[in-house]
Amino acid sequence: MSTDTRSTPDHNEKSQHFQAPVDDPVAPVPHYPGENTNVKGELENDVGSLEEEKVDESIRLVPKIVRELVSMDDDPTLPTVTFRYFLLSFIFIALGAVISQISWFRTTSASYSMFFVQIMSFWLGNLLARILPAKEINLYFFQFNLNPGPFSIKEHVLITLAASAGATSNLGEIIVSVKDIFYHEQMHPLAAIFLMWATIWTGYSFAAIGRSFLLYDPDLIWPSALMQTALYRTLRGENHSLDISKKQIRVFWYVLIGVFFWSFLPEYAFPFTSSLAVLCWLAPRNDTVKFVGSGLGGMGVLNFTLSWSNITSNIMVSPWWTQVISFVAFVVSVWVLVPISHFTGAWGGRQFPIMSNFLYTANGTRYPFRELTIGGHFNETRFHELGNVYMSTYNLWGIFFGYATFLSAFVQIFLFGRKKIWSTIQLLRQKKRHGFKDRLNVLMAQYDEVPLWWYILLFVCCFTTMIVLIFTQDLYLPWWTYVVGVVLGGLTVVPMGFIYAVSAYQVSTGTWNELIYGYMAPGTHPVGSLVYRVVAGQCWYRAQSILQDQKIGHYMKISPRATFLSQLWGNLIGVPINYAVIRWVIDTKRPYLDGTEDDPLKQWTGQAPRSYLNQGIQYGTVGPTRLFQDVIYGPLRWGFLLGVAAPAFIYLLHKRFPRAKFNLWHSTIFFSCMENFYGNVSTGPLSSFIGGFFCMFYFYRYKHAFWVKYNYIVGAAADTGLSLAILAIFIIFGSGKIIEMPHWWGNNADSVERCFGSGDA
Repeated sequence: MSTDTRSTPDHNEKSQHFQAPVDDPVAPVPHYPGENTNVKGELENDVGSLEEEKVDESIRLVPKIVRELVSMDDDPTLPTVTFRYFLLSFIFIALGAVISQISWFRTTSASYSMFFVQIMSFWLGNLLARILPAKEINLYFFQFNLNPGPFSIKEHVLITLAASAGATSNLGEIIVSVKDIFYHEQMHPLAAIFLMWATIWTGYSFAAIGRSFLLYDPDLIWPSALMQTALYRTLRGENHSLDISKKQIRVFWYVLIGVFFWSFLPEYAFPFTSSLAVLCWLAPRNDTVKFVGSGLGGMGVLNFTLSWSNITSNIMVSPWWTQVISFVAFVVSVWVLVPISHFTGAWGGRQFPIMSNFLYTANGTRYPFRELTIGGHFNETRFHELGNVYMSTYNLWGIFFGYATFLSAFVQIFLFGRKKIWSTIQLLRQKKRHGFKDRLNVLMAQYDEVPLWWYILLFVCCFTTMIVLIFTQDLYLPWWTYVVGVVLGGLTVVPMGFIYAVSAYQVSTGTWNELIYGYMAPGTHPVGSLVYRVVAGQCWYRAQSILQDQKIGHYMKISPRATFLSQLWGNLIGVPINYAVIRWVIDTKRPYLDGTEDDPLKQWTGQAPRSYLNQGIQYGTVGPTRLFQDVIYGPLRWGFLLGVAAPAFIYLLHKRFPRAKFNLWHSTIFFSCMENFYGNVSTGPLSSFIGGFFCMFYFYRYKHAFWVKYNYIVGAAADTGLSLAILAIFIIFGSGKIIEMPHWWGNNADSVERCFGSGDA
């Protein structure tokens, strides 16, 4: 993770600042592999700006990449929570809550980009600043000014943070929807809304565990937060001189408009461009070539894509070392293990379709899960008649590496990050806010921190609400398993957070959590398994997103309390809208969602709730004890040993050969990437790897000034253009009267990438 070979001083009581240990690859550092990491050389070569301008020591403690993108000044008098903030945040929260919740039930959907919110709120905020009267409004309890002056960058940031929190589908939707769609158990509206608030705010309270470890450390750069910060400042012309800022804005709009119009081709009119299967062009009627070369259900060897949706701005956000690990994992999984299993039959590779994620009986037919429950409880007699549940070999090693991932994260953080964590704990024991004296932390010290009791009160309210709902709303899980889920969910925040903060890679914990619940409470209703999964696993994901938004607030010098309350405000508005949309969709599309009727347009299929239902039945109802009684599941237990042994082995190699950079090979990220299922779309990794090489290695290392000016701006513009294009396609061709693209050479009815097997027409 770091090529830093300089000596690092121990914690200094006088400066109250400590740096990441040299041998700490899980701790984010201010450098990417390949960069000159000598401090003196870095400062001398940084265009001479630091020494020439006689920058004080606090700025020198800020990582170089952050110095280049984040302002080192602050104006605490700028307005933050204003009438404009409440008006615009409400609009963008409501719009996003509707779009994202509808999308959750559909096969194809329109994403709701935060970059879109950043741009539109910037325009509308400045418009309101021009047209609203500067009038004082007195509401007895408080008073405010409709127009306190120019639209400030802090208002702009808080609007987006509120939308980021509330303008997405929430976690509790899984429980509410599965109960209603498949078991006709409609929760009381208030109970459903409080369930959604309780689950999502449990994740917020988890964020308190990680703040001291993950938020203040300047070396934890949070790459995705840096991208949004760069866009805020570019829109306002703050990053560079006026001429350069104008060029940045022009480039931003050129890329946005270009990607917007181009996306109509791979996403609708010319889908051939989304998967360029080169091998299939050489032998279009060969079954083996189709399996190897196809990126849609095949291995995707030498398969390229011209669709930004298969690449995304991740290639401009994730450090190069992360992208290398991810691509190596893809090659091992899809280009090595898949053909070995498929062509040799190893680990049952010929018994079931290897690139499928369905579950099967022993004879290869789809497993009838509905027959396993009677009145929501396990039907053991029918299970013995149907036999065990089987899956593709691809899914088997996904589970294997899923087990390794979870344990690897804890071993990794202990071996490589224990010094940093212990230093933070020591400061907390001394009741010090934190030990960092870099410029950003110095500027933020003037703002009141969010008191710990706010997080504790929020957690207590959520915990009490969930206990009441468990006993009154048929959530089907033993109450004590909920307590276990809360504890395990909280334990994952710091180790998983360290990984995300440095790599922008979110580690999945779902497989492990399902296994734990399956052993604790086998034979229970699938909804119980889903409740546990939401608390133990997905609440961590919400904690990660909240911490990232708080890091944005840190970079933009927003009061921590204003950031925290904006996040609560976002959910306070978004969750009831989410529930209203859920009710509308289920009431109007139920026959399609529960499978009693086929949607002729293949859109209202409810793939997400059905997938969660299947997993709930597999682990909660059948249970791992019954599931793993077959010999084919035997090798999975070795995943636990691998998760412990691999990071320990890498640590020993790093200590023995410190200059060989073994610490860059992060076993947790590798295992998590091996867990990914590429069976449906494997056309993006090769193109992403090539794009990442240019963006995060070549341009970063050899064209660094150009990279600073345009890398994040181009990524944000491309993502925004794609989101707007998908939204336009959804509205124009799919929301009212469905208009399907006619079949032609670039949209072949049998294979859009023109990978025909011997039996295809």
